[in-house]
Amino acid sequence: MHLRPEGRACRLMAVIAITALAGCTTTTRQAPVEDRSKAARPPAVASAPVPAAVPATAPLPGAENAGKPGYYTVKPGDTLLRIALDHGQNWRDVARWNNLDNPNLVEVGQVLRIVPPTPAAGPAAASPPVADPAAVTTRAVPGPGRVESRPLDGKAASAPAGTAVAAAPVAAQPVPLPASPPVAAATASEGAATARDGTDELVWIWPASGAVVAGFDEGRNKGLTISGKAGDPVLAAGDGRVVYAGSSLRGYGNLVIVKHNETFLTAYAHNQVLLVKDDQVVRRGQKIAEMGSTDAERVQLHFEIRRQGKPVDPAKLLPPR
Repeated sequence: MHLRPEGRACRLMAVIAITALAGCTTTTRQAPVEDRSKAARPPAVASAPVPAAVPATAPLPGAENAGKPGYYTVKPGDTLLRIALDHGQNWRDVARWNNLDNPNLVEVGQVLRIVPPTPAAGPAAASPPVADPAAVTTRAVPGPGRVESRPLDGKAASAPAGTAVAAAPVAAQPVPLPASPPVAAATASEGAATARDGTDELVWIWPASGAVVAGFDEGRNKGLTISGKAGDPVLAAGDGRVVYAGSSLRGYGNLVIVKHNETFLTAYAHNQVLLVKDDQVVRRGQKIAEMGSTDAERVQLHFEIRRQGKPVDPAKLLPPR
């Protein structure tokens, strides 16, 4: 079938028109205005769960007391024993005042009470820091000096109503007691020196008979270094109660710490053998250890006297030789 020229032209024009119309329709469907706006919209986050706020770190025990008198903030390297020694306290008392379930665990930044609570602070303040204070008030104190009729913590012992206190007559009429042989031997050649702290009178003797090979230097030597031979006796320099006997304090070896009252305590380090135990009452001149070289380069006794935890020169309190 043959079309005339004018028929072919008309058909060609119709095809072109239909093609153009189809192209316009396809372009409109591929890029509608609505689709472009949806593509530009950011992803929806309203339905995503909001993460919970990170809770602040809980304050360490006692943080509210930081900086107050009578409190101490734990520093790196501290131990409860070291803190107690530096503040002239029994570590057991410090643990009790702070309700420490595990005295071997203290945290950096933790704030500890390092003075006894006042009576208003609660019943714990009224309880004696050591067992059976009556045993302290009734035991005789050998050697020269005043006979004490109160516990070693300087507080008067209490007794139930209607109970006679055996120590009262002694306090009213003190009678000098004869010294036991060890004390007499220790003091006969060295004499004794008396120290007062405003409330208590202490009589000191030298803890060992060797020569002083290193004197007191607060920056390098917090006490006296006394020479001797392994096994030489180490004597209690004054009446008191053992608050520590062990080897947990680095640099001191086998160590004995004796608390004499609320002001003074003494430390005896590098011993070969310890002859006393924690919480034991000792008397001036009593043999409490044997000299040794634990945690030291040679046999020696490192002896400290601390007044309210601060090291003082023992040579100024001990009697002249």
